[in-house]
Amino acid sequence: MDFKQFSKLIMIEQTLFALPFALIGVLFAGGGTFMAWLWAIVALVAARTAGMSFNRAIDAEIDAKNPRTSDRPIPKGEVKPAIVWLTAIISSLILIGAAFMLNRLCFLLSFPAVFLLFTYSYFKRFSASSHFYLGFVEAAAPIGGYIAVTGKFALIPFILGFAIMTWIAGLDIVYALQDMAFDARENLHSLPVRMGKQNALSLSAVCYILSLCAMIYAGTLAQREIVYWIALIFIAAIFFIQQKLARSENIASAIKTFFKINMFISPLLFFGTLIDVLLE
Repeated sequence: MDFKQFSKLIMIEQTLFALPFALIGVLFAGGGTFMAWLWAIVALVAARTAGMSFNRAIDAEIDAKNPRTSDRPIPKGEVKPAIVWLTAIISSLILIGAAFMLNRLCFLLSFPAVFLLFTYSYFKRFSASSHFYLGFVEAAAPIGGYIAVTGKFALIPFILGFAIMTWIAGLDIVYALQDMAFDARENLHSLPVRMGKQNALSLSAVCYILSLCAMIYAGTLAQREIVYWIALIFIAAIFFIQQKLARSENIASAIKTFFKINMFISPLLFFGTLIDVLLE
């Protein structure tokens, strides 16, 4: 498997998109040391690689049936499933090793983290709550980033985790609109199939509102300053645009734009927090 195939397999641009999740937790914990940043980044990249590899291997048969995903590396025969499984296992071990280098609590939590990464792909086979399960998995990033610095639990990282969980769940509900017919035919569970398009969109909007409220609450507790709040204003604007796009008649085209502007959210939150911390 060359780098181009590897990049396509794990969607490396999505790893860069997810990286700020963990680093936001580090910043809310006070910034930490260089080594805390280094091992937190290694852990996040390894977790993302493991999660995507598990997903691609477990869902290979489903992906082959779905016209939207049939060009992924395993269905196309570009990468052997055994290689993808090996990548997932090695990445999981790197995650555990990076957590060990951080502190004892991170090390202990790395094992349930691997379990979450592995089990997510199976969830849609029996529950429409898979969108929230994905959000729950992603929520581990800011919580882990905070614990990487402090070595202990606190309220703020869980509020940040809730913000990420509800945002990702709301986003994934919209993403699932593309596959409503396929999911229904294959007996796969999603909230758009279970609730219908309009009700699912309403729930997605509620998730976005809850996410923004959690970001506001976390900023208030941490006594963030003006730059953080300016970043949240831009994020709120993107949330509004995304929800408007989700209600477009041409959903396939709208979702492309939806995800293009979605790439700005995590950098906005990260840099808004980073500059705020540096100004302190």
